[in-house]
Amino acid sequence: MSSSDEQCWYAVYVRSRFEKKIHQLFEDRGITSFLPLVDTWRQWSDRKKKVSMPLFKGYVFVRINFRKDHYTILETDGVVKFIGIRNVPSVIRDRDIEWIKILVGEPDSLRNVLPEMPAGQRVKVIAGPFVGLEGVIRKEGRDAKLVVYFDSIMQGIEVLINPEYLRSV
Repeated sequence: MSSSDEQCWYAVYVRSRFEKKIHQLFEDRGITSFLPLVDTWRQWSDRKKKVSMPLFKGYVFVRINFRKDHYTILETDGVVKFIGIRNVPSVIRDRDIEWIKILVGEPDSLRNVLPEMPAGQRVKVIAGPFVGLEGVIRKEGRDAKLVVYFDSIMQGIEVLINPEYLRSV
């Protein structure tokens, strides 16, 4: 956990499809909140529309002093729980939040990649906007993907990246 006055990032699990509403409620209350969104196309029977969807379904990130603010978060309508292990909320590293912001800022990168490395290989990005990021190559059929896994929220993101930017760890 954090010291008594320190603010840290936490992931909060919210009701299905309530992410934007909860994020706005937090912002309205002066709580620093982050909801990573990605644009995607949705098809209905009569139209096709570009919509912003949460990168992590059911998750909203908050930067709070846990001791002072956790009840305020939990009392918010639509909030289910803090994400953690054995009822202990996991602190999200500032670096992980920054990486997520970078990933969301490069929406064309969040898809398939064809690196010339074996599946399961742990790699580090050595160039481009994701320099310093580490992940694992995952292969499905002829498509390969770099998976960046964030332990603190137990979620991963598949990223498109130039294979020349990758080196084995």
